[in-house]
Amino acid sequence: MSEGTESSRLGKFSWALFDWANQPYFTVVTTFIFAPYFTSVVVGDPVEGQAYWGYTQAAAGILIAILSPLFGSIADAGGPRKPWIIAFAALCVFGSISLWWALPNQANGLYWILAAIVIGTIGVEFSLVFNNAMLPSLTSRNKIGRLSGFGWGLGYLGGLIALFIVLLGFSLPEEPLFGIDKISHEQDRLTGPMSGIWFALFIIPMMLFTPDKKTTGIGKMQAVRKGISTLFATLKTLGNHKNIVYFLIARMFYNDGILALIGFSGIYAAGLFGWDTTALGIFGIMINVFAIAGSFIGGWLDDTLGSKPTIVISVLGLSFASLGVLSISDGEVLFGLPAAMPTADSGLFESGAELVFLGFGFIMGLFFGPAQAASRTLIARLSPPENVAEFFGLFALSGKATAFFAPLMIGLVTDFSGQQRPAMIVILILLIVGAALMSFVREPEA
Repeated sequence: MSEGTESSRLGKFSWALFDWANQPYFTVVTTFIFAPYFTSVVVGDPVEGQAYWGYTQAAAGILIAILSPLFGSIADAGGPRKPWIIAFAALCVFGSISLWWALPNQANGLYWILAAIVIGTIGVEFSLVFNNAMLPSLTSRNKIGRLSGFGWGLGYLGGLIALFIVLLGFSLPEEPLFGIDKISHEQDRLTGPMSGIWFALFIIPMMLFTPDKKTTGIGKMQAVRKGISTLFATLKTLGNHKNIVYFLIARMFYNDGILALIGFSGIYAAGLFGWDTTALGIFGIMINVFAIAGSFIGGWLDDTLGSKPTIVISVLGLSFASLGVLSISDGEVLFGLPAAMPTADSGLFESGAELVFLGFGFIMGLFFGPAQAASRTLIARLSPPENVAEFFGLFALSGKATAFFAPLMIGLVTDFSGQQRPAMIVILILLIVGAALMSFVREPEA
């Protein structure tokens, strides 16, 4: 299928369903449920656990940054993207299912759990590279924003439903489904296998109904050699694509900040307020409701105002939200105003400090989707059609080349200060720098 043509409605919906398929991994594993459980219960110390989590995400980020452009180039040379998606989805499923063995206060086997997190993360991220590369061939250039935004909105809806399943099926009931043992935190550990099975199940429509690029007819080893050769040729001529380079550099910063904000907001709340799985799950549901609305609105803004304005507005909104979270400490909000903290007798989200945190969390949710969906749209509009997977590989590189930096700095700052709060400064700086660098990007006519 050629770039800029229209796929069927079923083909486009099935492509968007891929976001629905992968989002529970990000929602219940790396953000709201498993990550706080790992840092606070598996490791047993929120500060030490946050440092471990930061180093783990840094390791995954380095691997993704190094290999994404290479795999993208090989896929462009060989043609179809779906075989790559299947292979990396299988890695994610394996890593996710392995998280079931993350036991409370785990003394032995902790590094195996860390390895499973890395495997699951690189699997889902690499599969996204190739699914994203299919976008420009599915719809006309002036409708890409709406399709990309629809995918992100559908993804957040999938994450929302996954959270409902965890809460209503396993965390809240006194007698959870399937005889889950809450004492041994099986409701938290189950998020890994659940997200893996969800991913495997819901990528099936995309594999069946979304058109893929036709094979180039060359063998696998020849595709590898040609892909490597093409990648080096592209890197040598990046000066001819300065607009893309400016965008990728800007995205290195703001996307790193976004991923860190998504990944550590739940961890920070668990450490600051002592939120359990139920509180974190309800917080995640609220965030996802705003994220769904933001994604759909952002898709319309993308095609109306352009990808660049949508990105800048969203990143500045996230900067404001991260500054608000940074302003909250034990007994204070907005850098000094006294606010009540939760006590053992407090109801859910009853304290003043929690309510302020929720308010800034809702702002985060509103801008997460538009920032990420419009970024995907902009690289699709900027990329040469014959090298689209390669440039989506470079897009992944820009998202991961410094992706180890924020988790690494958060880990180091947390270790050095002995506190969780100062790490939020790293996130704020990255967002602001990224928004400022977008001033150098020129968006092409739709």
